[in-house]
Amino acid sequence: MEMATILAFSLGGPEIALIIFAFILLFGAKKIPELARGLGKGIREFKDASKDVRSEIEKAGDEANK
Repeated sequence: MEMATILAFSLGGPEIALIIFAFILLFGAKKIPELARGLGKGIREFKDASKDVRSEIEKAGDEANK
């Protein structure tokens, strides 16, 4: 895990630019906004689901304390 942390923080500007360039070459400029929208929707659904689970747990805890 420490190696992954070290690698994540050792990326500089040129490395990030190379990754973005490779990403554009692989998926094309037209496909990237669609992928970003899909990723955003997935993250939003995950957050909503986690809020629902959290509220259910809190609700159960409140009922147990009564």
